[in-house]
Amino acid sequence: MTTVFPEARVKKFIEMRGADGGPWRRLCALPALWVGLLYDQGALDAAWDLVKGWDNETREELRRGASRLALDAEVGAIKMRDLARQVLDISEAGLKARAKPGAGGLVPDESHFLNTLRESVDTGRIPADELLEKYNGDWARDLTRIYAEYSY
Repeated sequence: MTTVFPEARVKKFIEMRGADGGPWRRLCALPALWVGLLYDQGALDAAWDLVKGWDNETREELRRGASRLALDAEVGAIKMRDLARQVLDISEAGLKARAKPGAGGLVPDESHFLNTLRESVDTGRIPADELLEKYNGDWARDLTRIYAEYSY
């Protein structure tokens, strides 16, 4: 017997998580990336154009490659660093088109939140690289130091 709950409703919002920790300068980067991609029709169309030819195998290889090699991953002719740059460009265009003032109205849009992601793409260094460098260097392999430097 199946029970139907008339009060059950489909959520109207998708919750994006995964970057709610780390240095303060990175905290707004991932939400801004998603807002830029999802809140502007031009950005949605551009993002779709970027990926619409991918099959399940390509998507899975990109997911696995990103988890192992980050921005150095390559799947066929797709280089992760180039893909990341394209996604950032699309998101930035979406944020600029959205034109919601950022920094308390001091900047014309929220695209400045993407700067930390652009820095990673430009340098090829991801947050994990920074953490490993500190762990093996200044922190002298003392993992408790992460709480002092990355808590707020």
